[in-house]
Amino acid sequence: MNYTSVIIAGPTASGKSDFAHRLAGRIQGTIINCDSVQIYRHIENISASPGAGRPVGAAIDGVPYRLFSVLSLDEQIGVADYLRRATDEYRAAIAAGRRPIFVGGTGFYIDAIVRGLSPMPDITPDVRRRARALVHDDVASARRLLGDGAPRDPQRMARAVEVLLQTGKPIAAWQSAPRVGGIRPTPLRVLINPDRDTLCDRIVARIPQMMAGGAMAEAQRIIDNGWDENRAIGAVQLCRYLRGEIDQDTAIQNWITATRQYAKRQRTWFKTQYAPDMVFADGDEKNIAAVAAMLNV
Repeated sequence: MNYTSVIIAGPTASGKSDFAHRLAGRIQGTIINCDSVQIYRHIENISASPGAGRPVGAAIDGVPYRLFSVLSLDEQIGVADYLRRATDEYRAAIAAGRRPIFVGGTGFYIDAIVRGLSPMPDITPDVRRRARALVHDDVASARRLLGDGAPRDPQRMARAVEVLLQTGKPIAAWQSAPRVGGIRPTPLRVLINPDRDTLCDRIVARIPQMMAGGAMAEAQRIIDNGWDENRAIGAVQLCRYLRGEIDQDTAIQNWITATRQYAKRQRTWFKTQYAPDMVFADGDEKNIAAVAAMLNV
């Protein structure tokens, strides 16, 4: 198959960002973010973004980085908007003679790139506000409206409510329709997946680096601006420490635990939903060379 792009996916702390960066240097690649947290600015250290400590939009070692730190923490982005932006960056990279390299661990972004999206209708701002208000103020009524199978997650519940209010049809009816969009031809799918113990050790080891880089200051800025701390693992725990609810050691241990739990969920998703073309346990140079060969570079 003639691949025009590649996805480097993996659980948090797997080493996928380093792998992708070295691959990009080898094949004249452009890195396109596929992480729903690293898309936000002001939390680059908490999110372990490759852009931490650098100006927004800056190239790294000559490699362009796109869709990192492009939204404020008080903004929202849906998967359809993400796919539009990612597709635009894909086309721009191709036009510039560079190879698009999608990098991240967010399953619904990766799934949209590979499979496209169900043809969901546009939601008016008024309906969106009504749906969120209902879920926030009267979750029991929201559940009754949705009936059996109502999502437990508040954001997913609000999404289901807004689709029902806008169209009169349940979200499941739209989700079962044929998908549209996605990147074509389908990107080469690569999974960086270290063993569990190695991954856990990396999670623990990088917390001090994130703290030294400015994670605590980022958490204080979230509090000062009244932003949603729940957007990022690490922000929740550090904000609780800064408010005096827990001590620093507890905050860090809770951060590690939450990250491990998230990595476990990611590994389950990759096992059941991703179907990679190539799987590696590490970023050894021979593995980078193997990917480059598959891309005919």
